[in-house]
Amino acid sequence: MVALNLFVYETTGRALAMGLFMAVRLASGFVAGLVVGGLLARFSAKSVMLWANIGQGAVMLLLVLAPDGLLTGALMAVSVVIGACGTLFMVALRSSIPEMVGEDRRAWANSLSITGRSLAMVAGFASAGVVVTLVGYTAAFLVDMATFVICAVTVALLPIAGGRGAGGTAADDGAAADGAMGGTAGEGAGAEEDRGGRRWRPVAFLALAAAPGLGLMVALRGVDAFGSSSHNAALPIYSASLDASDPAVFVSAFWCVWALGNIGAQQVIQRYAQRTGRSVGALGFGYGTVVMSAAFIAAFAGFPLAVTGVIALAAGAADGLTEVSYTSHLQTLPAGLRAHAFGLSATLENLGFGVGMILVAAALDRISPLVVVGWSHGAAIVVAAVFLLRVAALRRAGRTEGAGRAGLRKGEAVEGRPDRGDRDGAEVSGG
Repeated sequence: MVALNLFVYETTGRALAMGLFMAVRLASGFVAGLVVGGLLARFSAKSVMLWANIGQGAVMLLLVLAPDGLLTGALMAVSVVIGACGTLFMVALRSSIPEMVGEDRRAWANSLSITGRSLAMVAGFASAGVVVTLVGYTAAFLVDMATFVICAVTVALLPIAGGRGAGGTAADDGAAADGAMGGTAGEGAGAEEDRGGRRWRPVAFLALAAAPGLGLMVALRGVDAFGSSSHNAALPIYSASLDASDPAVFVSAFWCVWALGNIGAQQVIQRYAQRTGRSVGALGFGYGTVVMSAAFIAAFAGFPLAVTGVIALAAGAADGLTEVSYTSHLQTLPAGLRAHAFGLSATLENLGFGVGMILVAAALDRISPLVVVGWSHGAAIVVAAVFLLRVAALRRAGRTEGAGRAGLRKGEAVEGRPDRGDRDGAEVSGG
């Protein structure tokens, strides 16, 4: 993306074109998030991931071979394909991890995947400037194409069962979600197929209704993406105010330290999952979002560079915690609902980030980076606080229900079954 953004700017000579390139990419990811659940219900996750990589590699080759007169069209094609295929690949990968490694190793696999992505980000950002400067854009695009080829070969070797990625009909998975999570997602929705044929159901929203609090969790993810757009847009401006002669130094150092914090958090999470057999859970996502947002706000407060480095480290660690906990939580859904939930999540994330980039870019012309980032990430902190209160209320309700069931079982053993009329229900509850 470093080489592509620079290439767009040098080819067109307009910053607006670079913004349009990013907008088209985000819009393509938005649309892909809406349809990926349906694709995974018809095709295997492996085939979706494989063709997503082949498509991205092919479009990079198109960009290399395109004559000068067709460069603008080739760039738009790159923007559409990378935006759509990137979302398709990520949703298919995340939704199929439980089938690849088993339900009990989800947190470990998610943490390992995020660690690899963080290392790749560091390597990519560090090498992009060197490759472009020394050997040019064509070489950078060929290297990029090679990474997609390597990824496609890796996908072909992944132990994912063949057949449809959903693993069953949406109606079956809705019923499974109702039974497994105590939800009522399928009630009143009707069967997906009846004698009159197939009819549409909002499966993605049924997935969010299948577990209490899941819809708020996905909404928080979208607000968090809105906040992320603010620090991504504000970092270059803040860096230029620190060192106008070489603004790239602070940005590069900040993201490298952030990645180190992310990788460190993954090591802790992996060891925790292996030792306890548990994931960090929904509370980890809520608290991690609060810490991450607060850290990004503090990063623009003008602290000494050493303190800012510690803040970037904390932001990376909290970001890693939220990523693992969020992904692991959505993976508890049945396979068919899981793909739709991840697709809807990707749509909201692209929407939040895209809208945020537009609003933040306009605000940064008149308002300081600290204020803009403070308001954007402050919104995420508020929603995270609401989410944490919701999770706490659900846990209290669960403990009360569990205590009531335990009392009922004790009463049944000692005083008889109230539903059979042996004893009064109040007496059993009192026991």
